[in-house]
Amino acid sequence: MKLYLSLLAILFSFSLQAQEIDLPGDFLSKDFHKDRREKLRASLPVNSVVVFFANPVRNRARDVDYIYHQDPDFYYLTGYKEPDALLLIFKDKQIAANGTAYNEILFVQPRNAMREMWTGRRLGEQGTKDVLGFEQAFNNTEFKRYNVDFTKFDKVLFFDFFNDVRNDPRDSSDLYDMIVQFKTKVRYPEKSGTSLAVEPAKNNLDMKGLNDLMANLRGIKTKDEIELVRKAVSISCMGQVEVMKAIKPGMSEREIQGIHEFVYKKYQAEDLGYPSIVGAGHNGCILHYIDNYKPSVSSKELILMDLGAEFHGYTADITRTIPVNGKFSPEQKAIYELVLQAQEAAMKITKPGTPLRLNTDTCRAIINRGLVQLGIIKPGEKHLYFPHGVSHHIGLDVHDRGGSIMEEGNTITIEPGIYIPDNAACDKKWWGIAVRIEDDYLITKDGYEHLSKSAPRTVKEIEDMMKQPSAFDDFVLPDLDKMNTKKQN
Repeated sequence: MKLYLSLLAILFSFSLQAQEIDLPGDFLSKDFHKDRREKLRASLPVNSVVVFFANPVRNRARDVDYIYHQDPDFYYLTGYKEPDALLLIFKDKQIAANGTAYNEILFVQPRNAMREMWTGRRLGEQGTKDVLGFEQAFNNTEFKRYNVDFTKFDKVLFFDFFNDVRNDPRDSSDLYDMIVQFKTKVRYPEKSGTSLAVEPAKNNLDMKGLNDLMANLRGIKTKDEIELVRKAVSISCMGQVEVMKAIKPGMSEREIQGIHEFVYKKYQAEDLGYPSIVGAGHNGCILHYIDNYKPSVSSKELILMDLGAEFHGYTADITRTIPVNGKFSPEQKAIYELVLQAQEAAMKITKPGTPLRLNTDTCRAIINRGLVQLGIIKPGEKHLYFPHGVSHHIGLDVHDRGGSIMEEGNTITIEPGIYIPDNAACDKKWWGIAVRIEDDYLITKDGYEHLSKSAPRTVKEIEDMMKQPSAFDDFVLPDLDKMNTKKQN
């Protein structure tokens, strides 16, 4: 039996190796990731090393984990999508014990045929070298024995820990253990009350400097990254279009969410950039409403839909607000067009050199003036009808790393909104109206490219699109209650 299992494991290992090439060819190349590491190295301070850890595996319940998602910085620099890994990038060449010179090293989870049978392929150290182009790649079991004197560096840069990584007692070299080993190697100052339990041998630990370094690097997208953002945006726009055609009073918020996400999967988007927000009526006033549980949307309501497909790691972020019955009421139209006016004013100043915060200031001035004209607030009155900023970077994160001043190559959003909850201190006719319009843009040399313009945005465009037939019109599932009644009879 042991021989049989060993042979099975070997055959399965070969099978995995043969299948590893059966993947889409439009992912970022190993040359992209290598170039990003070189760009980061060039920006590092003298005599320094940076350390990145992979994201931890998150447990959903008992023996079920959440679908793994790599840390965006780690993926950006390596292309490695698996957990339990660690990357070191050195400013200067290091010399190994055997005389080999190197300036980066990646520790990865080892091949394990039986584990791979259950949880999927692993690259292992050789696969990491072959597929990702690392010259120095080792199984993570080797990190404990990796002998480097961190005190010799003027700076050891890394992101501080949140102490939320679970320890797998079956694996002595998982992420938890590598963090413990790293802390020991650098004499990480563990806090106990208000005093330090361990004094660092040298005060060279920098847990803040990487933020700016990575923001400067990731904020300006390469040509390859822009194409992936563009694809994610196009897929997300198609989701909005199909929902506009398919939505009917009586649908649930979750059913509407499902149409969006079905379209994403149809176009091979691997994931969502963030939890989908689908809020009808008053629910739209909850900015990050993700329950999406209303069983029947009313013909009198608006529905706010803020969703983004993630394609090859890059995410869109698009919001459309539409009338469930296909026609804006006078009050809904007034609020909608005020939000649209604010967005278009911000678009006019969107170009290199403009502070992101100026988009928010521009939108806020227009919305405040408009709310006064509609009699919803008094001049100078403070309110929470527009409580958020309007622009952020998008990319590997939905709120991506980037600078505070727009630069050519940035991909950003503009997303003004007005949210008037039930029982607000204004005329009842405005209650339950929540509108957000969010679009994605590429900052160009002289201005911007409107990436999400294929999703209808004006009142007329939306109402016209909602009159179109839908591919989902004839998609009707059997009534489960009736089916169960027939079985019982």
